[in-house]
Amino acid sequence: MLATALSGACLSGTLLAIWLTARQARFVFTMAAGILLLVVHVIGFWQYGRNASPWLGQLTLTLLVAGFFVILCSTAQYLDKGWHRIAAAPVLAAVVLITAVTASGYDGLGFVLAYSTVTALLIVITVMFWAAGEYDRRILAAVTLLAGSAAVSFTLCALVLVLDGQWSLGTVPKNWAEDLNTAVVVACMTALGALTISLHHLRTQRELTVQTLTDPLTGLLNRRALTMFHGDTRFGSTTALAMFDLDHFKRTNDVFGHAAGDTVLQRFADVVRNHAQDGVECFRLGGEEFAVIMSGVAPDEAHGILRSIGGSFGAEIVVTRLGPLRSTVSVGICFGDDGAMTLDEMLTAADAALYAAKRAGRNRAVTADMTGGATTYEPARLFA
Repeated sequence: MLATALSGACLSGTLLAIWLTARQARFVFTMAAGILLLVVHVIGFWQYGRNASPWLGQLTLTLLVAGFFVILCSTAQYLDKGWHRIAAAPVLAAVVLITAVTASGYDGLGFVLAYSTVTALLIVITVMFWAAGEYDRRILAAVTLLAGSAAVSFTLCALVLVLDGQWSLGTVPKNWAEDLNTAVVVACMTALGALTISLHHLRTQRELTVQTLTDPLTGLLNRRALTMFHGDTRFGSTTALAMFDLDHFKRTNDVFGHAAGDTVLQRFADVVRNHAQDGVECFRLGGEEFAVIMSGVAPDEAHGILRSIGGSFGAEIVVTRLGPLRSTVSVGICFGDDGAMTLDEMLTAADAALYAAKRAGRNRAVTADMTGGATTYEPARLFA
């Protein structure tokens, strides 16, 4: 029993050390606190077997329920769910009831109620992970096996006490289910720590990936993401790549200031994001250049999306210290062909069309003509 407590204490200390190096991972700290409560419960359980005083029985069972509730809170923090708030009132009611029956001399019933509450908490933890629906099935299987084994173990402990009618014990329960539960809890606590560390690494890796692939100013995907997602893509005739360049953006920065320029970039990103739909992906390539990939679209539909983006952005007004600021955008668009063009070929053609649009007076779209190497000028301005 004490060896279990020592193992749990070491595990809790390890999680605490991890949290100290990554304070934003609050769920790791909460998990360490939950395991520590279970460690204190184990010590209290051992002491209750030597000196079965009512207050110690109440404390021991309260710590058991509290420990698993805190583990539930850790799960809720990791999954960003609020289920622990819903569970708080029923758990508190269970603790009050457990305390009352134990104080009345029915410590056996107190153990049954505590084991049943823990089983319910473990089931909720499992359901939370499955409800999230965004995790690898190997993780879901590990969570289910871990929580499920512990839940079955606690259920068996409660069932044996009920079947034997052991409502008043005067000591710790002693039966085969308790022996099984001790072994399962030791294994589950070890696995729980390993799972928590794995989930921490998984979240850290995911956050680093998001930071690497996301432009911090606009929140759009960046050039690295474009290369990663479409470096091997072959662009057919129903796929288009459009490159946008904000008109006179250097003058915007020089006259209105870089803060106003940043706001203009963010406004354009918002406009593009609002026009995103199935098959439409948006990227910031750098500076004032952006790219949009449209899949499964006909030319007329693609040009309609570009005109809508250009018109919406031209209508945006940025308030500055020098007065209202409006901006426009130039676009170069390239359509894939049956020869399955590469990303580099699409970018090169769209970039050439973009510069043609700027030479033609800006605030317009130009379509790259891949058959003769010329460009086709769209007659209408994007924003009148």
